[in-house]
Amino acid sequence: MATIRDVARLADVSVATVSNVLNSADRVSPELAARVRAAMEKLSFTPHAGARSLRKRSSGLIGLVVGDITNPFFSDLFEAVEDAAAACGYLVLLCNSNERSEREEAHLRMLRTQRIDGLILAPTGAVSMNRASLLAQLEVPVVLVDRAMEGLGYDAVVLDNRRAGFEATQQLIACGHRRIGLVNGPDVLRTAAERLAGYREALLAAGLSFDPALVRDAGFRQQPAEQAMAELLALPEPPTAIFATNNLMTIGVAKAVADRGLACPQDISLIGIDDLPWAAAVSPQLSAIAQPVRAMGEAALALLIRRLAGTLSGPGTTIVMEPRLVIRRSCGAPAQELSAAGKPAHVD
Repeated sequence: MATIRDVARLADVSVATVSNVLNSADRVSPELAARVRAAMEKLSFTPHAGARSLRKRSSGLIGLVVGDITNPFFSDLFEAVEDAAAACGYLVLLCNSNERSEREEAHLRMLRTQRIDGLILAPTGAVSMNRASLLAQLEVPVVLVDRAMEGLGYDAVVLDNRRAGFEATQQLIACGHRRIGLVNGPDVLRTAAERLAGYREALLAAGLSFDPALVRDAGFRQQPAEQAMAELLALPEPPTAIFATNNLMTIGVAKAVADRGLACPQDISLIGIDDLPWAAAVSPQLSAIAQPVRAMGEAALALLIRRLAGTLSGPGTTIVMEPRLVIRRSCGAPAQELSAAGKPAHVD
């Protein structure tokens, strides 16, 4: 089926122009309107009736606030939400909190002035009175994505983060590692807290003790992760494997390993979260926990549309997406086991 984006491309106009034509907006010139209608006819485009009825007396705008737009996870999420919203005749206002609560709050104030019809939010932290108040003042449906917040009653789409942490750590244990470092985000974020819980659960299941000295909070950022990894490598007994809980931190960890002349997986094994295209292009190819990011974005938009249409009511619905372990070459046996087996512990 043709989408509003397809019509805009064929007519050589913006999605906003197509949306205005659908709404009989008088600010569209007759020439542009004719081009849009011709494109609709050629593509056999049928406007989404439910979405059109929802947009009467509304702005036709949806707000999307993400934690860090430099993180490919969030840029992919934006693309998925925007595509799904365009198919329903909505435009998306993207806001980047840069993982700072004060910036997120400023965006929420701004979005209220734009009279958005709904909001999709990846929050920067735990529930606060100020954030809860700002969200309530929007007076629109809110869907949380990637990061849930307890007690607010909003719909949410999240990964099974506990399982993701468990499977990544379990894979490293299966390779023979017993000292496994964790480079994580702040535990005030439920995402990070649950990945830590999965990590601890896997250690417990294997009869291994939890060592807090092997855990570092790098704020889901690359530079702090590089520093965290340097600290872990400087320990009297450094870890032989690392689990980094997002793609930016995985890059920081890998850089710290390379800067010290160490090889992966010969000297240290590595597994991350987010199976991005570069994970299979680097050497060694990176083992990772894949997140269904596009499905998460589409599900979040679908929940929002249902709230706007009135076909979903009552307490918030939480959709939990399953992670997928992708095993590649960045995970191997610890160096001491390779040496004991008569194999070189380090390969240049």
